[in-house]
Amino acid sequence: MTQIISRPSDTKLSQFRVKGEIPVPLLIGRLTLAAVPILLFFAWRSLDRGFAGSATILIIFAALLSVNGIIYLASHNSTLQRRGFITVITVLFTYLAVNAVEDGSAIIWLFAYPPIIFYISEARVGVIACVGGLAAVALLFSPLGDMVFDTPYSTSFRLTMLAVLGFEMFTCFVLDQSRRRSKLGLLKLAAEFEYAAKHDALTGLYNRREAHEQLETEYQRYMRNGRAFSVLLMDIDLFKSVNDNYGHHVGDETIMMVARTLREQSRKVDTLSRWGGEEYLVLLPETDITEAVQTANRIRQAIASTPVRAEKRTVNITISVGTATIHGAESVDRLLQRADEALYRAKDMGRNKVCDSEGSFS
Repeated sequence: MTQIISRPSDTKLSQFRVKGEIPVPLLIGRLTLAAVPILLFFAWRSLDRGFAGSATILIIFAALLSVNGIIYLASHNSTLQRRGFITVITVLFTYLAVNAVEDGSAIIWLFAYPPIIFYISEARVGVIACVGGLAAVALLFSPLGDMVFDTPYSTSFRLTMLAVLGFEMFTCFVLDQSRRRSKLGLLKLAAEFEYAAKHDALTGLYNRREAHEQLETEYQRYMRNGRAFSVLLMDIDLFKSVNDNYGHHVGDETIMMVARTLREQSRKVDTLSRWGGEEYLVLLPETDITEAVQTANRIRQAIASTPVRAEKRTVNITISVGTATIHGAESVDRLLQRADEALYRAKDMGRNKVCDSEGSFS
């Protein structure tokens, strides 16, 4: 196995955010900023009308929402913020319905509950909360609810409220499912584009551009900690004759066979890339020239012992490899140039050889 970016799973994708989508913590913060003044306004109205108890409770809810926001700003714990917000607004809406605040008209704030709960929580939580909420309202409107709470709601209002609230909850569920599917589709598409931008389509290895990025990252690490790294630059011997004699499909199979062998013979920390048509680059972190030559020979021997089938016969494939290890403060370009020079020496010495940048070969 080796360091190759895999396409994210649906579970991982669901954790990401589409560009332009409001993050849940920010949305909760904005809802809190909107809710607190509204609660204080209706608390003032209740106090002005002589309902001191209702005013006090509304002020407490405003304070709880504010405290929840302050805790998030201090801890940046989005899970705690979301759970705290859901708990407070659930209890708040229950209070508005049960106590018939504002002559019973405050119950219409329940219509704000389904879209909020579906957006800021998982679909499962939204369904449970909405089904539970609808059942609670139905119980409130039932004869048992009248016995306990003695609410002033008329029969026609109760029937209309239950029907419209149930319809809204179902609509929010359908729209939320559509939103989540669309989001997941966009994230999958973005992941595929990102994968294609970094990988070679035929082999699945990194492409040359991404290899340069990985080289630069490893170079910066080397400059910080001084731990040398090496590169292997390899080329399939007489590849043009394989294409000419057996066809491009055999050439493609040869390229893929080499890629598979590289994966099998490399470490997880190594970076593999298709450098060009039949050229490959292997980046070996924290590897000196001796270890690099040993790795190159292991790969070379594995490829030489893995023939490629061409119709009714097999084709023996070999590679030549140039190795180089970073020295001092030399640039990445200079390191690659030394590896390229070593590769050409390996070719000149008869192919199917490994040559290091110091002039040794095997």
